[in-house]
Amino acid sequence: MYRTYKEEIERKMAGEKKAEYNFLGKTGMKVSNICLGTMTFGYNDEGPMGVFFGNPRQSSEADAHKILDRYVELGGNFLDTANMYCSGKSEEIIGTWLEKKKNRDDIIIATKVRFPTADFTTLNDVGLSRRHIIKSCEDSLKRLQTDYIDLYQAHMWDNATPIEETLRAFDDLVKSGKIRYYGFCNLCGWQMQKIVETTKKLNLNPCVSLQQQYNLLRRDSELEAFMVCENEGICVLPWSPLKGGMLTGKFKRDQKPDATGSRAGYMHAKREEGKNTSESNWEEFGSNENYWKLIAAMEKIAKANGKTVPQVALRWLLQKEVVSSVIIGCTSIQQLEDNMGASGGWEISPEGMKELDEAAPLSKPYPYDMLWGFASSGRMNRFNRSNKV
Repeated sequence: MYRTYKEEIERKMAGEKKAEYNFLGKTGMKVSNICLGTMTFGYNDEGPMGVFFGNPRQSSEADAHKILDRYVELGGNFLDTANMYCSGKSEEIIGTWLEKKKNRDDIIIATKVRFPTADFTTLNDVGLSRRHIIKSCEDSLKRLQTDYIDLYQAHMWDNATPIEETLRAFDDLVKSGKIRYYGFCNLCGWQMQKIVETTKKLNLNPCVSLQQQYNLLRRDSELEAFMVCENEGICVLPWSPLKGGMLTGKFKRDQKPDATGSRAGYMHAKREEGKNTSESNWEEFGSNENYWKLIAAMEKIAKANGKTVPQVALRWLLQKEVVSSVIIGCTSIQQLEDNMGASGGWEISPEGMKELDEAAPLSKPYPYDMLWGFASSGRMNRFNRSNKV
């Protein structure tokens, strides 16, 4: 008997645990608490980003479509991409999948603007000017084969453009119906607060989300940026939750990571070849004793809960109040299914959360050590969210 695509998904989902959902910040829109990041969709080993998007573990269009199908079967509804990922190829792959497979309204699509898409020499194909935002939005809509974007994000701050110009452009796109909401990525605290105050002053549609690198090895944003988010009802969307593979538990002390087994291993190999000028994650953490203590704590909690180390890393993030959805990347169905196992049906105990927090402590340099240290310990008011750290 013929089944519709929706009926087939429902049949396959029988007996399977589906993803759980949260509101996207103060909006009334719900997203799965595991968001599928699609930076690994497509392959391009040319240009300045060739060392990154030329990873042999990047997914072909056919494999990406299989991952997308399985993600939806598991209850996922939230996709994150960017116009610069593989020079637009990631958006194109999502677009062909949407056109062939899905009801567009069932999927929440987030993409980004700021960096050049392909030609890094084009003078104005960069930044957050009104001109570049509007053109980039139109181009993304074409590649995604849709007439609206659910969440349009500024990929990073642009020092060359007044923030008023950027925010007015986003506001106009919301009013025109081409985007539903907008957010920012990779900001420091004063930039986040500047955005909040400017939208209030100009009576513009507000920023609803902050996408930030956040994991057990990168907690710096808890000091200021996330405090702004908590005060203003802006949700956090963590990227790199497994720190390029460093929080998977797959690495062994004093054993160089396999270049084909993780992004951390691949980038370390490129570093040794002289093709990656940035310090690799393995160089930064592999010889750090505190890193191995953290991994041991994660393994202990994983065993106690019958879960995997990556699931513990993801669950730690999901239990942070400011987080709406965690952005995962995967190159196989097996990785996807394991990561989706962090979505719900279990929790890390308060004792376990405390153990992880203490195993990966947030450094508080001056003046944070005074602002949220012993000198203020008697002045914590639970009704004043700005004192939370």
